[in-house]
Amino acid sequence: MIQKLVWENVRFRPVRTLLSILLIAVPVTLILTLIGLSNGFLDDSRRRAEGVGADIIVRPPGSSLASFSGAPLPDKLVTLLSRQPHVTQATGTVVQPVAGFDTLTGIDLAAFDKMSGGFTFVAGHAFQAPNDIIIDTYYAQQRGAKVGSTINIWNRNWNVAGIVEPGKLSHMFVPLGVLQDLTNNPGKVSQIYLKLDDQRNSATVVAGLKKLLPNYTIYTVREWESLISVNNIPMLSTFIHVIIGIGVVIGFAVVSLSMYMAVLQRTREIGILKSLGATKAFVMGLILWEAFVLGLGGTVFGILLSFVSRAVMRMIVPASLPQAIVPTWWPIAGAIAVGAALLGALYPGWLAVRQDPIEALAYE
Repeated sequence: MIQKLVWENVRFRPVRTLLSILLIAVPVTLILTLIGLSNGFLDDSRRRAEGVGADIIVRPPGSSLASFSGAPLPDKLVTLLSRQPHVTQATGTVVQPVAGFDTLTGIDLAAFDKMSGGFTFVAGHAFQAPNDIIIDTYYAQQRGAKVGSTINIWNRNWNVAGIVEPGKLSHMFVPLGVLQDLTNNPGKVSQIYLKLDDQRNSATVVAGLKKLLPNYTIYTVREWESLISVNNIPMLSTFIHVIIGIGVVIGFAVVSLSMYMAVLQRTREIGILKSLGATKAFVMGLILWEAFVLGLGGTVFGILLSFVSRAVMRMIVPASLPQAIVPTWWPIAGAIAVGAALLGALYPGWLAVRQDPIEALAYE
């Protein structure tokens, strides 16, 4: 009986129903988009770290997962580490933040190619001049660039020499020496990658390196990838919780307003139901069931909108903001939306059950 009344009311007022579902979908989309961006960024970082082909990463003392404090490591350290037992190759890179999550990476192309297996060029060629830059297809799409184009990064005009397939370390590459000079870090690098004769020697090599360089941050690539998570990125987890809180507040306010208006519109209907013997529990159940339906509809629509937001991100900023679809968060976002809807319907429901049947029937 309640379900039929709810369905008829939802169907009878399609504009109000669709607007309520849309407004509930907004915080759901906000939550899923943020979670998708967080996971997409971290997944992309893991893939690019793995694409280097290294087995061990050596970083400066006190460095965190998401920070790059210039280029404090001396270039001579690359030569020293390359001579350690089981190390077959070492190469250093300079990483310079550009904007947002974008970074410009300086590489020794010959050493990097040897370690990673080399770039797969879609168009163009390797560095031939100091102002040459290599970008991947994601960044080329984002900037609308092609081979021969000029792009300005760090107040310097760079010539796009080549466009490569993504998945290796960064989205933008320039000659190592050029970026060292540009950042006033001659003879220094941000981090060092080591390739071993056998991955099974990783633990032994790391232990030896920690004795040689006791204050440095040293990981195997597998450890590095396992540490790249939301909880290990400073303030990211807190930021996500804040956004979820905002989503709950928005959902609560939207549903409360929607249900309040619904109660006003259905004053005579509620009066008729109460005059026919409907109990307070029945009327409250009617209001809460309608809130549940709206919350569920908003959840489904919000999930669909998260696919739309991902498609938009891929068209506009595929390199800077890679968004993933995270199905495990669908029930969480749904629970938040439905819970906020039910909480938001309590006060309108309380108003409904307190209505006097005679006054309600006289309401115009």
